[in-house]
Amino acid sequence: MTTFMTIVGIVVFVVGLLFSIAWHELGHLSTAKMFGIRVPQYMVGFGPTLWSRKKGETEYGIKGIPLGGYIRMIGMFPPGDDGKIRQRSTSPFRGMIEDARAAAFEELQPGDEKRLFYTRKPWKRVIVMFAGPFMNLILAVAIFLGVLMSFGINTQTTTVSSVSDCVIAASADTDKCPKSAPDSPAKAAGLLPGDKIIAFNDKPVSEWNTLQTEIRATTGPATITVEREGTTKTLRASLVENKVLKSDGRGGYVKGEYVTTGFLGFAPATGIVQQSFPQAVDRMGDIMENGFHALVALPSKVPDLWDAAFTGGERKEDSPVGVVGAARVGGEIVSLDIPPSQRVATMLFLVAGFNLSLFLFNMLPLLPLDGGHIAGALWESVRRAFAKVFRRPDPGPFDVAKLMPVAYVVAGVFICFTLLVLVADVVNPVKLAG
Repeated sequence: MTTFMTIVGIVVFVVGLLFSIAWHELGHLSTAKMFGIRVPQYMVGFGPTLWSRKKGETEYGIKGIPLGGYIRMIGMFPPGDDGKIRQRSTSPFRGMIEDARAAAFEELQPGDEKRLFYTRKPWKRVIVMFAGPFMNLILAVAIFLGVLMSFGINTQTTTVSSVSDCVIAASADTDKCPKSAPDSPAKAAGLLPGDKIIAFNDKPVSEWNTLQTEIRATTGPATITVEREGTTKTLRASLVENKVLKSDGRGGYVKGEYVTTGFLGFAPATGIVQQSFPQAVDRMGDIMENGFHALVALPSKVPDLWDAAFTGGERKEDSPVGVVGAARVGGEIVSLDIPPSQRVATMLFLVAGFNLSLFLFNMLPLLPLDGGHIAGALWESVRRAFAKVFRRPDPGPFDVAKLMPVAYVVAGVFICFTLLVLVADVVNPVKLAG
């Protein structure tokens, strides 16, 4: 049964992946058509075509390798300086440029002269290229907010999980109480596991983040209102100063950093809690920030990936994963011994995270990514504005094709990184803790 559920999870993730790719390309397709650019092909996947159908002037299809997708727009690059597509040069770099330029015109038909991508104003080209990643961002935000507000998320609550026996610094080498250590204020006040704290110093609290902030800002006498076995009780405690882990401002902690604050002495329980819209938006902001930092940190992950793939090193929890690794995680999610609603929520989170990664990755200002074309269009705007201000001749379209040698290098780096992640995902995969 576990094997069957794992396969189901993999299939569900692949379907989500294909939908995300199709959704991305739909953004490019719809805006290109809106601005009158001819689009001969809209394809999900790479490699051999499994199915296609032509509707109007566009062929729609699915290909055999679900690792991406594309739309083919005519006139992606302007012609050469002489206005013609040149014959292939013997120079390898010149050849790259000419191949890219030729591909942009290979399906040119009579009447297409005014339907070329490069002839559109820069702001229109920016919209066409941004629309794909933006569709992934919309999908990611919609899924994240929907899951947070409907299913909820596992988070710390104001319910007591355990009570500390004594006052001991978080930086201490042991968690055992020395004989001289006083009882913790929570223990002295009679706080018990299972108590739900509903007010602190007569101020209602419903979130752990708020309660943690109030506790840390208090030393001396305090009142704690709790719900215990259906009744409300008010406990009195005398909080003391103690060295504790620094808060990250969201209810969590900064590992290895300590501050001296008010101390009560209990650990909060975790549970699935539905988020309000403001809470969900705040968490969405944290997720996007973490995603950005993870993208920036990708180069630093290469040594650990290499060790995990080829020397049997530990595969860290924050290690990058590719499509194969993510599909494997999807299989594990569906086979977890958790309520079905949480399996659905976790799988949706995985798909949303994939879409957020697609957005962030594609916005890198490097060819052949969408962000590279956006950067080229913006640079063209700057050049033309500069020429207009100083009354110089219009420099014309910026020839992005001249950057194709750089694009091939970037693509080569991406391919090598993808292969490294693939090997690590196969031989030493990231596994869920449970």
